[in-house]
Amino acid sequence: MSKRSFADYHVSEEIKRALAVLKYETPTEVQRKVIPLAMEHQDLVVKAQTGSGKTASFGIPVTDMILWEEKKPQALILTPTRELAVQVREDITNIGRFKRIKAAAVYGKEPFSKQKDELKQKTHVVVGTPGRVMDHIERETLVLDQIKYLIIDEADEMLNRGFIDQVEAIIKELPSDRVTMVFSATLPKDVENLCHKYMKNPTQIVIESTSVTADTIEHSLIEVREAEKMSLLKDVTVVENPDSCLIFCKTKEHVDTVYSELDRAGYSCERLHGGLEQEDRFSVMDGFKMGNFRYLIATDVAARGIDIDNVTLVINYDVPLEKESYVHRTGRTGRAGNKGKAITFSTPFEGKFIKAIERYIGFEIPVIEAPSHLEVADGKSAFEEKLSGRRVVRNNKTARINQDIMKLHFNGGKKKKIRAVDFVGTIAKIPGVTAEDIGIITIHDSMSFVDILNGKGSLVLQAMEHATIKGKKLKVSKAIK
Repeated sequence: MSKRSFADYHVSEEIKRALAVLKYETPTEVQRKVIPLAMEHQDLVVKAQTGSGKTASFGIPVTDMILWEEKKPQALILTPTRELAVQVREDITNIGRFKRIKAAAVYGKEPFSKQKDELKQKTHVVVGTPGRVMDHIERETLVLDQIKYLIIDEADEMLNRGFIDQVEAIIKELPSDRVTMVFSATLPKDVENLCHKYMKNPTQIVIESTSVTADTIEHSLIEVREAEKMSLLKDVTVVENPDSCLIFCKTKEHVDTVYSELDRAGYSCERLHGGLEQEDRFSVMDGFKMGNFRYLIATDVAARGIDIDNVTLVINYDVPLEKESYVHRTGRTGRAGNKGKAITFSTPFEGKFIKAIERYIGFEIPVIEAPSHLEVADGKSAFEEKLSGRRVVRNNKTARINQDIMKLHFNGGKKKKIRAVDFVGTIAKIPGVTAEDIGIITIHDSMSFVDILNGKGSLVLQAMEHATIKGKKLKVSKAIK
């Protein structure tokens, strides 16, 4: 039964409404195959590439099946990297926005206490890296007895990073009457063994994209000597003049060098690699999504955590040493049905890596000539005009779903014995506002945050300046973030 639109699925109105705002219109192949079976509580092993829409394929059924009233986590999603954990948490929050689904991300290199406080609140979905999830389980800050859904995302990467034992340790702690879904780009033996051991007659779904890489990407290769790469990079960016471009290097030193060179030449650019503080990595990632700069120079650490629909060009400044990395890097473009280009610079000594990549992707990458002086000269003025303008982001899902939402900050919380129902009771009495207009409520010890939906934020802010909650007058303001 082929579903041609998300409206055909029996999901709640709140989920359908979010999908419409997020512009999820036609289900991708992985979504068509996974959603109906997930809704029937089947265990699934799904072999699908990154960029195939798999987060929504489990995000839609899971957010739909979650009971809003239950305070303890009902779904646990394991991811191999912090970037992916944050990305998946954002996607789940967006899809579950109007159902008021609360998702938390837990990962290393961030204070444990901050995550512990968040998990004390009502939390429906926990997304995390195996080490930190195990940490929370051992310290009893993550309660597992209501977990109904376990999703293991990028299982092959868990294996590559040596997390598979931790994943197994986590599985052993979970209730046995759960639904388990495993997603992986490849299915190595260890991943298959894990599935057989802990899943109930899983249905295997293989998304055979005609090749390992998306059909929407135009691949090409330029042969170049190492010393001439930088001038080639400048020529290619002038001729291609991309709206948004990712440049991949194999080491952080290369990233720093390319970044300094482009920055000096006036490019609107930033860099991303494992040597940066986690907070800086997230703010760079957010800045790229928001369109604050046009060029992002990165190591492979970024290849799995970037979900932006309009990266028009990926440049492999260095050939990736692992063939799988080629797919993950180039898969950052040509997403969501858009066309994209991937250009790889290959030096005379990298032929064997290129051959391995070509065997893996199933076709030869066409070799093209470097841009000529004439082409560069012709493209110069258009390039310079675009360089001075800000990148327009047409498709930032989170900004779209948040545009009618205002987050309000109240200076009172648990210490004043205030609960979520007290906010709902008071706010829903404001003329022109109903309980449907109230989103996620987060209550801390001495402050609380309430999301007001449907563009009613200003109305509520005004009314609450004079209202009391549980007989208490609380100071209210628009939250900074």
